[in-house]
Amino acid sequence: MASSTSRGRYASHRRYRRSLRLTLGSLLVDELEIALRRVGSGNRLTFHTGEKQLSEWMHANALVSWIESVEPWEAEHRLITSLDVPLNLDSNGHNEFYPVLETVRSEARRRSGELPILPNPGVGGR
Repeated sequence: MASSTSRGRYASHRRYRRSLRLTLGSLLVDELEIALRRVGSGNRLTFHTGEKQLSEWMHANALVSWIESVEPWEAEHRLITSLDVPLNLDSNGHNEFYPVLETVRSEARRRSGELPILPNPGVGGR
């Protein structure tokens, strides 16, 4: 039971981390001169060589905090619907930045579809 809970928490953390990186990277494509790219089989999206710049930007500028919760989705929903958290899309349609962020992320995904698929970095190719 503990291992399945740990796996679930790890998977949830990875989804959140990918979502945050997608949001920040999409907003910073011009400033950091990076682009969202398809890699490997073409189903995975990453900022490829721009991941390093994005990590450096996050290290210098982002402050992320968390709390442990048995049902984190409930706390997340309460916070998103009651606070101004412009970088979240889920349950956040009321935020005035929502349409901007949704467009920026969608545009980054669309552009990635127009570019050639790159080898999966660190995995020896596709």
